[in-house]
Amino acid sequence: MPARLKPAAAADVAAALDRVRAGEPAKADLRLLTKHYLALLEQRAPGRSVEVRVPPYAAVQCIEGVRHTRGTPPAVIETDAVSWIALATGAMTWSEAVDQARVRASGERTDLSAHLPLGGVVR
Repeated sequence: MPARLKPAAAADVAAALDRVRAGEPAKADLRLLTKHYLALLEQRAPGRSVEVRVPPYAAVQCIEGVRHTRGTPPAVIETDAVSWIALATGAMTWSEAVDQARVRASGERTDLSAHLPLGGVVR
């Protein structure tokens, strides 16, 4: 069983968000923030019916419903790290991301608007 993601230390998140705000994020910042916000989503919306993927950094299963155990889950959300961080921090809404094709979502329960933002607004 893969290790669960854990939220990052507040100081590390703040520093990475500062670099994102300045338009100077390193890959390490994107990795830290992606995993941090996926961990928060997993904690706040527990379940195994929807898989949220942010390649190449991480993926989590969340949202209550039919449990997925093998193969491709019936509900999948995929986005890039910059878009995921914008969604998680409130810099972009779910509907904006969908309208701009910055997320791909298929299956039931794939509207995350009720769970976003997760905190730490970046504008």
